[in-house]
Amino acid sequence: MSRTIPNIEVCIDSVQSAVNAENGKASRVELCDNLIEGGTTPSSGMIAAVLERVKIPVMVMIRPRGGDFCYSDDEFKVMCLDIQHAKLLGAHGVVFGILKPDGSVDIDKVSKLVDVAKPLKVTFHRAFDMTNDPFKALEDIISIGGIQRILTSGHDSTVLEGLDTIVKLVRKANDRIVIMAGGGIRESNIERILSAIELKEIHVSASTIIPSVMEHKISTIHMGKAYYNSEYMINGVSEERLKKIVSAAERGESSK
Repeated sequence: MSRTIPNIEVCIDSVQSAVNAENGKASRVELCDNLIEGGTTPSSGMIAAVLERVKIPVMVMIRPRGGDFCYSDDEFKVMCLDIQHAKLLGAHGVVFGILKPDGSVDIDKVSKLVDVAKPLKVTFHRAFDMTNDPFKALEDIISIGGIQRILTSGHDSTVLEGLDTIVKLVRKANDRIVIMAGGGIRESNIERILSAIELKEIHVSASTIIPSVMEHKISTIHMGKAYYNSEYMINGVSEERLKKIVSAAERGESSK
């Protein structure tokens, strides 16, 4: 029996990646900066430029820094201001998550961010995977209202490892909120994932390494930490890889 092919959201950090994602048949993009740390808030210039180049919806990451998801009052203020700027620039939605020190969802702060974001769409990001109880966190997020989806790898490192939990979350959510699976999904495993659970949405990177055009190179100097990628190797979305993921998703759903 044929089922609906899931919407595919692609994580990006550049204008070219946004264009590649759209050409590769992405349903929408999640725009970030600093993907090496899991994504932080992109600049206003980047948001505006991406919105100018693509027609698919753009969800903007709201995360003032890398590291944990427990934020100071100053950091929370930054998040509020960044949401306001994203709205003014025409973003279709925002992505955020805040936890308390004990690993529970900070319902008060998240509720305030949802209010600031209205009427934009909202995703609660993978801070969810760092909560102390995913099923309690699910109910807390639903209780807030105004959040359309949760991005999760099933409280594990990748979707494949957390697949059993994702199945349980989808069943417990019972269409009250979308459970969007993301983390390690690629063309080689998406059919296996979709054979285990019907998902309305998935989140992928479809990334590849793009060599620098620089001819003059100095390999001994790093602009960031030495263990990060070389300045001469740039990560970006591969249109070809994304098309393979979309095709695999279509095969996986049509075979049910």
